[in-house]
Amino acid sequence: MINAQDIKMGTCIRMDGRLYFVIDFLHVKPGKGNTFMRTKLKDVVDGRVLERRFNIGEKLEDVRVERRPYQFLYKEGNDYIFMNQETYEQAPIAHDLITGVDFLKEEMVVEVVSDASTETILFAEVPVKVQLKVTYTEPGLKGDTATNATKPAKVETGAEVRVPLFINEGEIIEIDTRDGSYQGRVKA
Repeated sequence: MINAQDIKMGTCIRMDGRLYFVIDFLHVKPGKGNTFMRTKLKDVVDGRVLERRFNIGEKLEDVRVERRPYQFLYKEGNDYIFMNQETYEQAPIAHDLITGVDFLKEEMVVEVVSDASTETILFAEVPVKVQLKVTYTEPGLKGDTATNATKPAKVETGAEVRVPLFINEGEIIEIDTRDGSYQGRVKA
């Protein structure tokens, strides 16, 4: 159990039988009345965000989470099979529990977050920026950089990304896995 004033970014709490990560908090001391914590909580299972107020001194059930590196091995049905980099144990993780799953390629190392007390996997996070090879796109034209026009491009994982007109097949680009946006071309 922790006190409400001990809440920080990334703290995981159990509330109403569900797990939530604190993604934002603010210590508020109004002119009149008691001090309280205004928080934004993200549901671990479905990703919904809710705002909640806690009075100072209020007891909350905290959950100890562990972050470990896992390597993606292969896909089996709806599950993705990962290997723990420390124990070499394999674990299946459902498609819905992986953020940035469209940009996941074999042998990529992801961060898996699990509940330390029950050893259950909560979710897996693909790195925020990944470098992938463009497997198909319309040919680019030299000098097409004046406008912010984009075209669709397919990357090696099968995902489709919007890229500038000058990007060609075979080039390696950097992608933000949170929203699938093009970040830049990687120099070889």
